[in-house]
Amino acid sequence: MTHESNAPDPITVYAEAPSIVSEICWLLDQNVNRPFGTEQGRDFWLRKAAVLDRIAIEEVATYAPPVAANAIETAEEAARRLVEYDVTHTGLSLKGSDVITGDDCRAYVRREYDEWSRTQLL
Repeated sequence: MTHESNAPDPITVYAEAPSIVSEICWLLDQNVNRPFGTEQGRDFWLRKAAVLDRIAIEEVATYAPPVAANAIETAEEAARRLVEYDVTHTGLSLKGSDVITGDDCRAYVRREYDEWSRTQLL
Protein backbone atom coordinates (compact mmCIF):
# COMPACT_ATOMS: atom_id res chain seq x y z
CA MET A 1 0.00 0.00 0.00
CA THR A 2 1.55 3.26 -1.13
CA HIS A 3 1.48 6.31 1.13
CA GLU A 4 2.92 8.94 -1.22
CA SER A 5 1.26 11.70 0.81
CA ASN A 6 3.71 10.93 3.64
CA ALA A 7 6.66 11.68 1.39
CA PRO A 8 7.97 15.20 1.01
CA ASP A 9 7.74 16.73 -2.44
CA PRO A 10 10.83 15.67 -4.43
CA ILE A 11 11.29 19.17 -5.84
CA THR A 12 11.54 20.53 -2.31
CA VAL A 13 13.67 17.67 -0.99
CA TYR A 14 16.23 17.85 -3.79
CA ALA A 15 16.19 21.65 -4.28
CA GLU A 16 19.51 22.17 -2.47
CA ALA A 17 21.08 18.86 -3.48
CA PRO A 18 24.39 18.89 -5.34
CA SER A 19 24.15 18.36 -9.09
CA ILE A 20 23.56 14.84 -10.32
CA VAL A 21 27.04 14.81 -11.85
CA SER A 22 28.59 15.90 -8.53
CA GLU A 23 26.73 13.17 -6.67
CA ILE A 24 27.80 10.51 -9.17
CA CYS A 25 31.41 11.69 -8.79
CA TRP A 26 31.06 11.50 -4.99
CA LEU A 27 29.70 7.94 -5.25
CA LEU A 28 32.55 6.90 -7.54
CA ASP A 29 35.08 8.46 -5.18
CA GLN A 30 33.59 6.54 -2.26
CA ASN A 31 33.93 3.27 -4.17
CA VAL A 32 37.45 3.93 -5.37
CA ASN A 33 38.79 5.12 -2.02
CA ARG A 34 37.03 2.61 0.20
CA PRO A 35 39.47 0.23 1.86
CA PHE A 36 39.22 -3.27 0.43
CA GLY A 37 36.82 -5.48 2.34
CA THR A 38 34.96 -2.66 4.06
CA GLU A 39 31.26 -2.01 3.70
CA GLN A 40 29.79 1.22 2.40
CA GLY A 41 28.06 3.30 5.05
CA ARG A 42 24.55 4.65 5.18
CA ASP A 43 25.46 8.00 3.56
CA PHE A 44 26.61 6.13 0.47
CA TRP A 45 23.40 4.11 0.13
CA LEU A 46 21.21 7.14 0.88
CA ARG A 47 22.97 9.42 -1.58
CA LYS A 48 23.02 6.69 -4.23
CA ALA A 49 19.29 6.07 -3.83
CA ALA A 50 18.58 9.80 -3.86
CA VAL A 51 20.56 10.52 -7.02
CA LEU A 52 18.95 7.57 -8.82
CA ASP A 53 15.54 8.81 -7.66
CA ARG A 54 16.36 12.23 -9.11
CA ILE A 55 17.43 10.67 -12.40
CA ALA A 56 14.20 8.66 -12.55
CA ILE A 57 12.14 11.78 -11.86
CA GLU A 58 13.88 13.57 -14.74
CA GLU A 59 13.41 10.57 -17.04
CA VAL A 60 9.67 10.39 -16.26
CA ALA A 61 9.30 14.11 -16.94
CA THR A 62 11.22 13.89 -20.21
CA TYR A 63 10.48 10.55 -21.85
CA ALA A 64 7.65 8.17 -22.58
CA PRO A 65 6.93 5.53 -19.90
CA PRO A 66 8.69 2.66 -21.72
CA VAL A 67 11.86 4.75 -22.00
CA ALA A 68 11.74 5.88 -18.36
CA ALA A 69 10.98 2.38 -17.04
CA ASN A 70 14.64 1.37 -16.62
CA ALA A 71 15.44 4.49 -14.60
CA ILE A 72 12.41 3.87 -12.38
CA GLU A 73 13.40 0.24 -11.83
CA THR A 74 16.97 1.23 -11.00
CA ALA A 75 15.76 3.90 -8.54
CA GLU A 76 13.45 1.38 -6.87
CA GLU A 77 16.28 -1.16 -6.54
CA ALA A 78 18.56 1.44 -4.95
CA ALA A 79 15.76 2.53 -2.62
CA ARG A 80 15.18 -1.07 -1.56
CA ARG A 81 18.91 -1.40 -0.89
CA LEU A 82 18.75 1.58 1.48
CA VAL A 83 15.73 0.07 3.23
CA GLU A 84 17.62 -3.24 3.58
CA TYR A 85 20.64 -1.38 4.95
CA ASP A 86 18.49 0.43 7.50
CA VAL A 87 16.76 -2.79 8.55
CA THR A 88 20.15 -4.42 9.12
CA HIS A 89 22.04 -1.51 10.67
CA THR A 90 19.61 0.95 12.23
CA GLY A 91 16.88 -1.29 13.56
CA LEU A 92 14.26 -0.15 11.05
CA SER A 93 11.34 -2.55 11.35
CA LEU A 94 9.21 -3.28 8.32
CA LYS A 95 6.48 -4.85 10.44
CA GLY A 96 3.42 -2.69 9.87
CA SER A 97 5.53 -0.46 7.66
CA ASP A 98 4.48 1.78 4.81
CA VAL A 99 7.60 0.62 2.94
CA ILE A 100 6.18 -2.09 0.70
CA THR A 101 6.21 -1.13 -2.99
CA GLY A 102 8.94 0.42 -5.09
CA ASP A 103 7.12 3.75 -4.82
CA ASP A 104 7.03 3.35 -1.03
CA CYS A 105 10.77 2.74 -0.98
CA ARG A 106 11.41 5.83 -3.10
CA ALA A 107 9.19 7.87 -0.78
CA TYR A 108 11.25 6.51 2.13
CA VAL A 109 14.43 7.70 0.38
CA ARG A 110 12.94 11.19 0.01
CA ARG A 111 11.95 11.36 3.68
CA GLU A 112 15.36 10.12 4.79
CA TYR A 113 17.26 12.39 2.40
CA ASP A 114 15.20 15.36 3.55
CA GLU A 115 16.06 14.61 7.18
CA TRP A 116 19.72 13.84 6.41
CA SER A 117 20.26 16.92 4.23
CA ARG A 118 19.09 19.24 6.99
CA THR A 119 22.09 18.14 9.06
CA GLN A 120 24.75 18.16 6.33
CA LEU A 121 27.09 20.67 4.84
CA LEU A 122 27.30 19.27 1.34
